Amino acid sequence: MSREPLIHDGISDASHDVQTLANRVTHEIDSVPPAARLAALGLQHVLVMYANAVAVPLIIGAALKLPKDQLSLLISADLFACGIATLIQVIGIGSVGIRLPIVMGVTAVAIQPMLAIAAMPDIGLLGIYGAVIAGGLFGLLIIPFVGRMLPYFPPVVTGSILTMIGIALIRVAAAWTGGGTGASDFGSMRSLAIAALVLGTTLATIRFGRGFLANVAVLVGIVVGYIVTSALGLIDFDGLASEPWFRVVRPLQFGLPTFHLVPCLIMCFVMVIVFIEATGIFLALGSVLGRPISTDDLKRGLRADAIGTLIGGAFNTFPYLSYSQNVGLVSLTGVRSRWVCAAAGVIMLAMGLVPKLAFLAASVPPSVLGGAGIVMFGMVASTGIKILAGVDYNARRNDALIIAVSLGLGLIPIVQPQLLKSLPAALQPVVNDPILLTAVVALLLNAAFNHPWLAASANGRVMRDRDG
Repeated sequence: MSREPLIHDGISDASHDVQTLANRVTHEIDSVPPAARLAALGLQHVLVMYANAVAVPLIIGAALKLPKDQLSLLISADLFACGIATLIQVIGIGSVGIRLPIVMGVTAVAIQPMLAIAAMPDIGLLGIYGAVIAGGLFGLLIIPFVGRMLPYFPPVVTGSILTMIGIALIRVAAAWTGGGTGASDFGSMRSLAIAALVLGTTLATIRFGRGFLANVAVLVGIVVGYIVTSALGLIDFDGLASEPWFRVVRPLQFGLPTFHLVPCLIMCFVMVIVFIEATGIFLALGSVLGRPISTDDLKRGLRADAIGTLIGGAFNTFPYLSYSQNVGLVSLTGVRSRWVCAAAGVIMLAMGLVPKLAFLAASVPPSVLGGAGIVMFGMVASTGIKILAGVDYNARRNDALIIAVSLGLGLIPIVQPQLLKSLPAALQPVVNDPILLTAVVALLLNAAFNHPWLAASANGRVMRDRDG
C-alpha cells in the first residue's frame, strides 16, 4: 500500500518537470534579446546562409548570360525575398509560418531543374519565374495531402535524389573552377590555383576554426578568394559607381512571367522534393529545441515554404526553403529565440535594398565560386549518402537495387548525354536531367518493389503458386 502514493507522486513530479521544461522552451523561443545582441546574432545567421543564398542567382544568371547590372538586380531581389520569406516563417500570419528560429533561402534542389528549364528553347528567365509560381501554387494545394504522400518518399528515394543532386551540381562547380563556361582561358593554371586557394581556405577554416568561424567557412573562403583576385586585378568594377546606394525592389521587374507546361510540371515535382527536405529540417529543429513538431506545425511551415516560393516568382527570384545550416547554428549557439531569425530577415531585406553590395557579390569571379561550390555541392551529395546509410537493407532487400538502378540511369545524362537523344521529344526534359531521371526511376522502382498493395499482391501469388 505504501508504493502507490510514491508511484503517483513520481508520475506527478515527472509530468510537472516535463511541463516546466516545455514552458521554459516556449519562453526561450518567444523571448526577445537586447537590441545589440539581437542584431549581432541575426547577422551571424545571415553570414551562415549568405554564400548559398547568393550562389543560386549567380548560377542561373551565368547560365542565361545575364549582364552584370541584371545579375545585380537578381541578387538584390533574391536577398529581399529571402527577408520577406524568413519573416513570414518566423513571425507567422494566421495558419502560415512555423514560428520557430528558421531562416529561409533559395533551395539548391531547384538549381539543376532550373538550369534544364533555362536550356529549353523560347523559355528563358520569365519561363523560370512562371514555373516557380506554378510550383508555389502546387505546394499550397498538396499540403493537406502531405501525410499521404510521405510513404512514397522513403529514405531510399529521397537519399537517391539528394545524392544525385550533389553529383549533378559538381558539373557546375567544375565549370566555375575552370573560369566559367566559354572562358577563353578555361582550365588555366591561374583559375585552378584560385579555386584551390578558396577550397584550401574553406577546409582549413573548418579544420582549425571554432564555433561561428567554422560555420562560415565557405564564406571565409569566398572572401579570401575575392580579396586575392581583386589584388591581382582580375575583378571588373566598371559600373559599380553608377549603382545607387538605395533601390526599391519591385515585383515583376524583369517582366510578366510566362507559363509553359513542361517547366511548370518540373517545378511542381521540385516542390514535392522541397517539402520532403523541409519536413526533415523541421523535425531536426524540433529535436534541437526540445520541442516536438506537430502535424499543424509542419503544415504551417510548409505553407510558408510554398508562399515564399510564390513571393520568389513574383519578385523574379526562385523557390525558397528553410535552411538546414541555420538549424545547426541554433544547435551550436543554444540561442532558441525566433526573433533572432526575424532580425536576420530584416538584415536581408536591408541588404536587398543596397545595390552596390549586390553588384560586388555579382563581381565574384567564377573560379572563386568553383572552390566554394565543390564544398557546398559535395555536402549535398554527402547528405544523400547519409540518408542512404540509414536504410535497413536487411529488412528491405530491394532497396539496394533501387539505389543502383536509379543512380546508374541518372548518371547517363552526365557521362553519356547523347545516349538517349533518340527518345521522343516529350521525354527529353526528363532524360536529359540527371536529377529528374533519378527521381522518376526511384519513385517507380520503389512503388513496384515496396508499395504495400503490390507487396501483398506478390505475396498472394507466391501463396497460390505454393498451394498449387
